[in-house]
Amino acid sequence: MLASFAQIALSRTGGFDVIHVGRLSEESYPMLIGLMFIGGGSASTAGGIKVSTFFLLGFAIWAELRGEADTTVGRRRVSTASQRQALTVALLSIALVAGGTVGLIATTTRLPFYATLFEVTSAFSTTGLTVGLAPRLPAPGQYLLTALMYIGRIGPLTLGSAIALNTRRRLYRYPEEQPIVG
Repeated sequence: MLASFAQIALSRTGGFDVIHVGRLSEESYPMLIGLMFIGGGSASTAGGIKVSTFFLLGFAIWAELRGEADTTVGRRRVSTASQRQALTVALLSIALVAGGTVGLIATTTRLPFYATLFEVTSAFSTTGLTVGLAPRLPAPGQYLLTALMYIGRIGPLTLGSAIALNTRRRLYRYPEEQPIVG
């Protein structure tokens, strides 16, 4: 029990493994991949999209399912700008991980999907965990993982700051439309 709780906590931030990740069954990978992708707190040095972004999106989904116009956390309304920032960071991060996974599969042959997704997510979230795939990759695959590490380290933080600082007001507004969603 202690090893599993330590593995869960360390897979979000530290990069240490209590149980060697390569020895885990494939059923364990989705949970660890999700934890690595979410990462740690906003003020921490942990990678990922950050816990606050994840929970903000969860509250926005909950408000939408209940048919409420405003997203509230506790007794505070969350601004639409913050919700859009969280959605942008999350979707661009998903696109990077998905693109990195496809790129890594394209540069090599016969890689297990979950192992590849694990390596890419670990690189993007700068967790430092590995299933042992990275050392066996050809040079283009290692370069791809290195680029993902760099983007993952500075990307979400820089993107979030850039979005927050790049607010401008238009002097006009277009008519509102209600497209069919879903």
